[in-house]
Amino acid sequence: MFSVKKHALTVSAALAAFALTFGAPVLGHAAYQLNDEVKDPTPALKEASTIGVRTHNTEALQNMQNKDAIVVMSFGTTYKDTRAKTIDATVDAIKAAHPNTKVVTAFTSHIIRDRIQQKEGITYPTPEEALDQLKSEGYSRVALTSLDVIPGMEYNYDVAVYNLYKNNFKKMTLGTPLMYWMGQEGQTDEVIQTIKAVQSQFPKLGKEDAILIMAHGTPDPANAYYSVIQDRIHTLGLKNVFVYTVEGTPNLEQVIPQLKLHGIKHVTLMPFMMVAGDHANNDMAGAEPDSHKSILEKEGFKVDTYIHGLGENPNIRKLFVERANESWDALQK
Repeated sequence: MFSVKKHALTVSAALAAFALTFGAPVLGHAAYQLNDEVKDPTPALKEASTIGVRTHNTEALQNMQNKDAIVVMSFGTTYKDTRAKTIDATVDAIKAAHPNTKVVTAFTSHIIRDRIQQKEGITYPTPEEALDQLKSEGYSRVALTSLDVIPGMEYNYDVAVYNLYKNNFKKMTLGTPLMYWMGQEGQTDEVIQTIKAVQSQFPKLGKEDAILIMAHGTPDPANAYYSVIQDRIHTLGLKNVFVYTVEGTPNLEQVIPQLKLHGIKHVTLMPFMMVAGDHANNDMAGAEPDSHKSILEKEGFKVDTYIHGLGENPNIRKLFVERANESWDALQK
């Protein structure tokens, strides 16, 4: 059985075919439980049925005294200013919500942490290093939380860390990224929740104005989240707001025809990423001829840029604190 820190949940109709194996839904902190007829579930079966906030108890370590910590996992950025305004600010908000708890920041990008070490002399641990250190300091229970936006490849890393290290601690939990649930079976639609939070930074639009929110994109199937984001933008009645990606689909070339179809003359570019780092400053807003700003200007659009990461938005930081709280609450149960 596994945990999900959400409202009372029911099994999605899309997973009805799993019913004979996974059984009926349970309420509260769990989304699914294995059918009573499954007497000896294999580790693979248990893993396949795990969604939402993950929880693991190591039976052999249950006699250990509780000593709790939180590890905040982020991709990281070499841009010092935006790091302070986004990642550090969000971690500070998580610390404020847990004033008597050790909170560690870990970067999943090994390249970024190495560059920060070389340029600034600051050492950010990898999640693995952070957990090794916590173990050496006697911490027995750890809540992992993520500053990822969607459950793509970076979140896959978080899940891998959880699976590799969960047996080293008495208890470990892993929270979900900013957007995970999409409103299935009465769950919170975190895509709508996120768009509403970001909407607070949107400029007012005239008939010939549009906003392009630049997401990262991923080769992972989670790239489908961007289609859901565009769908929810329409659901909320937001006109002339389009999402595109740097490294996935839809890309800028696919969105430009939509701008022309709607008679758009003026575009505001805005990153839909935790930080305003290299992608925002160079790919999106750079002076090079292949930047998104330059491409749009060549197409005849007037272009403004909003170079602020999602982490600068207090509404987004609040949501990340909620995700951290969900992991923490699961740890305390």
